[in-house]
Amino acid sequence: MKPYVEHANLTVRQLESTIAFLQTAIPDFSVRHQGQQPTHRWCHIGTEDTYLALQEVVARDQIDRTPYRDLGINHIGLVVDDVMQVRERLLSAGYRENELETSHPWRQRIYFYDRDGIEWEFTQYLSNDPLQRNDYAL
Repeated sequence: MKPYVEHANLTVRQLESTIAFLQTAIPDFSVRHQGQQPTHRWCHIGTEDTYLALQEVVARDQIDRTPYRDLGINHIGLVVDDVMQVRERLLSAGYRENELETSHPWRQRIYFYDRDGIEWEFTQYLSNDPLQRNDYAL
């Protein structure tokens, strides 16, 4: 078996908000399961093979982390078939794009922020050749 990332676990302010963001970007994502713990709600959203585990924040309203400066996740990267369709859906729904320069001959990437300020990267590969897909020369 070839190893792969099965899931990532994130703490979010409001499950419904993050679920809406993810399903706007990737309509094929479905909620696999939801649950309630004594202190928080949670859900798994994704596909049959991979998912994101979301947990609602426990009694905190303030984010005291600066992305790319403090410890923690800076962004989550998801592969999609059509980056432009994802961009259209997210912009139409009012999400904010990070307009980072991402030019590359073998992949297109966009970055968006959800309502919690979590950054998400969406990548469309333009080649099936692993050497081209994983090219870092540019």
